[in-house]
Amino acid sequence: MSLDQTQTAVEALLALNRDFPHDPDVLYSSTHVYSELASRAAQELASSAPHSHQAEQLDAEAFESQQNWDMALAEYKKILEREPNLAGIHYRLGRIFLSKSPAETENAKAEFDEELKIDHDNASAEFMLGEIARQAGQWDDAIGHFSRASKLDEGFQEAYLALGMSLNSAGKFSDAIVPLQNYVKMQPGDPAGHYQLATAYARTGRKPEAEREMALQREASAKNPQAAPVPK
Repeated sequence: MSLDQTQTAVEALLALNRDFPHDPDVLYSSTHVYSELASRAAQELASSAPHSHQAEQLDAEAFESQQNWDMALAEYKKILEREPNLAGIHYRLGRIFLSKSPAETENAKAEFDEELKIDHDNASAEFMLGEIARQAGQWDDAIGHFSRASKLDEGFQEAYLALGMSLNSAGKFSDAIVPLQNYVKMQPGDPAGHYQLATAYARTGRKPEAEREMALQREASAKNPQAAPVPK
């Protein structure tokens, strides 16, 4: 890295991580080298294209990391003034509105809706709209958004859990079983998934399956006492 032979440095790190995947020295060195590479790339971007939306987005993300929401909002809005159809920016704005205290839910909803007009396949925007609806007890809206999110991204684990939870809350227990089964396959160590699936089984008369899931829920909770509380 000192000689600016970045390709050699990265290849060496990849080889070390392959051969010694859990070695503390390797992980320590990797952290510093990749951090230095990121810093150099950011400096090069600021130097070579200071007025690009990519450079401005890096600035906005830096303000986000500092929880300086107003400055981050201003930077993202500046980007949209020049490139109103740039994907991802409305989504970032929506997340910021939800991060503010108190959260500006309606503004967030509007931004996620705008994101979906630009990027119809944005599973994260669908998920966030589902979360807003779920927290408001609007189960049908939540179910629709979570269902679309899970179809747009079949690996979106949280979408399956949220969909199952919303279906359970809406009393649609039989419909909740499949998404919750998908979730516990992906995250067998999460007690929340087993609890929700046990609820769906119990309310559809499948007592043995419900008891099995409750046993798995207790086992997962014992293995991971720091896990988030089981959602109701």
